[in-house]
Amino acid sequence: MQKILVVDDVELNRELLRDMLEEDYIVEVAEDGEQAIHNLSENHAETAAILLDLQMPKMDGLAVIDEMKRRGWMPRIPVLVISGEYAIEVENHCFELGVSDFIHKPFESSIVRNRIRNTMELFSRRNQLERKIEEQAEALREQEEIIRIQAEKLREERSFNRLMMEYRSAIREVETKLQVLNEEFSQEYNRNPFESIKSRLKTPNSIFEKLRRKGFPLTLEAIRENLCDVAGVRVICSFPDDIYRLAGLLTEQDDIILLQAKDYIQNPKPNGYRSLHYILDVPIFLSHEKKYMHVEVQFRTIAMDFWASLEHKLRYKKNWERADADEIVAQLKCCADSIEDLDYQMQTIRDEIDKCS
Repeated sequence: MQKILVVDDVELNRELLRDMLEEDYIVEVAEDGEQAIHNLSENHAETAAILLDLQMPKMDGLAVIDEMKRRGWMPRIPVLVISGEYAIEVENHCFELGVSDFIHKPFESSIVRNRIRNTMELFSRRNQLERKIEEQAEALREQEEIIRIQAEKLREERSFNRLMMEYRSAIREVETKLQVLNEEFSQEYNRNPFESIKSRLKTPNSIFEKLRRKGFPLTLEAIRENLCDVAGVRVICSFPDDIYRLAGLLTEQDDIILLQAKDYIQNPKPNGYRSLHYILDVPIFLSHEKKYMHVEVQFRTIAMDFWASLEHKLRYKKNWERADADEIVAQLKCCADSIEDLDYQMQTIRDEIDKCS
C-alpha cells in the first residue's frame, strides 16, 4: 500500500482523514510542520502524497512547502492543501509554489479519496513522462556524440576530403557561370543582374546529422545519392524579375541540368519566406573524368535576404515564450508581405527610369 502523510494541528481533522483513507493507504500523521519535515527526512522516498494544513503552530504549511522545495522533494511528492479557506489569492499562491490540489473542510469522504487518487495518478504519469523525455534526451545526446565521432573520423579520410573538394569545385563552376553572365550584362545593358554571391559547404557534423534524421547510412554513397544541399550558392539580386531572368539564363546552359525547382516567391511559405530554390547537376572537370555534382542555388532579392537572415536568427533564440513567439511570427509574416510590396515598387520605379533613358 502507498503511504500518505497527513499534517494538521487539529487532532479531529487528522483522525477524520485517517478513517477515510486507511483502507486504501498507509496513513501517517504529523501535528505540525516540524514533525512533517522530520517524518519526510526519514521517509520521503516512500511517501506517495502529503495532505498539508496551512495554519499550524511552530512551522506552518507554507514553511513546509519552502523546506520541501529547498530539499528537492516537491517534484517527487504531490502536496494537497487541506484548508477551510476559499480565498482565490491563497489558492493561486499555493499553486504557484507547486501545490497539486486543494481539499476543503469540512471533508467529504468521496471527494477526498477521488482528489487524492487523481492527483497521485497524474503526478505519477507526469513523472513517468519526464523520465521518458530525459531518457530520450540522453539517447539523443549519445547519438549526437556518435555522429560527432564518426564525422571526425570521416573528416580525416582521404575519400571524404576528395568528395568535399568536388563539391567546392561545383560551387566554383556555378560562381564562374554567374560571374560571366554578370559581366555580359554589365557590358550590354550597363547594369548587373545580381548584387552578390554567397556560398557555403555543409560541415561534416551537419551532413551526418541530416543523414541520421532522414534515416540514411553514414556513408559517402549516402551523401552523394541523398543530399542535394551539401554545396550551396545564394545569389542576391536587386529586383524580382532579375531573379527569373538570371535563373533562366543559368539553367538554359547546355551543361547544366535542373533537377528540382521550388518557387517560394510565387508561393511563399506560411511564415512569409520568399526565395527561388533550384537543385542543379553541375559538371566539374577533373584530371581523368567529368563528373556531375548536386548544387543548391537560391535566388533572392536584397530585401528577401535581409528578412530571411533576421528571421533565422530570431527563430533560433531560446528564450521565447510561446505566446510571444506566435505574436512575433505574425509580425514577421507582416514584414515579409511589406517587403514583397517594396520589391515590386522599386522594380516599377526602375522600369520608369529605364523608359526615360
